[in-house]
Amino acid sequence: MDTLSIVLIAIGLSMDAFAVSVTNGIIIKDIRMGHALKIGLYFGAFQAFMPIIGWLAGSRFEEYIISIDHWIAFVMLAFIGGKMIWEAYGAEKDEIGTVEEMCEVAVSNQNTVCQDPLRIGRLIVLAVATSIDALAVGISFAFLRVSIIKSAALIGLITFAICFAGVYAGNKCGCLLKRKAEIVGGLILICIGLKILIEHLGIIG
Repeated sequence: MDTLSIVLIAIGLSMDAFAVSVTNGIIIKDIRMGHALKIGLYFGAFQAFMPIIGWLAGSRFEEYIISIDHWIAFVMLAFIGGKMIWEAYGAEKDEIGTVEEMCEVAVSNQNTVCQDPLRIGRLIVLAVATSIDALAVGISFAFLRVSIIKSAALIGLITFAICFAGVYAGNKCGCLLKRKAEIVGGLILICIGLKILIEHLGIIG
């Protein structure tokens, strides 16, 4: 897998975290760089760590499924991308509620302690919830024999940068970006999955 594909996957994976960062930006009234740095670091770190766990797990089974590795990568990326698009249209998220609901709560409860976006416990829960998809992608990386250290570093850095910007975007633009971000991210992952499948089937070079 080339570097451009990994970058695009990183962008796609980061859209969930970006949407949550936008919501956090709404909650913070007096935004400072330290706020955006803290949020970006948490999301970036977990997004980088999860693919490594997935890669380690996937490596154990690589020899048994090498003949269908491209199909597994396609199904995983297409499923993750489709799930992101579905959730963007209103399906409930597992532990943290829909991004739509988070924005509504954020706007109406900006001064409540329970909505403090910088609380470590809250950041960890959100970072884990938005990085589960990266674990699945890490499994597909193992099957495709991708360099995991380089890939995880790229995913973490790109997620950090996008979430850092997302905090400021949320502070300025409210909830306007959250749904589009998840749709774009889902489409990117589906397209990358198709690219992997087509290349391995020999349809294109």
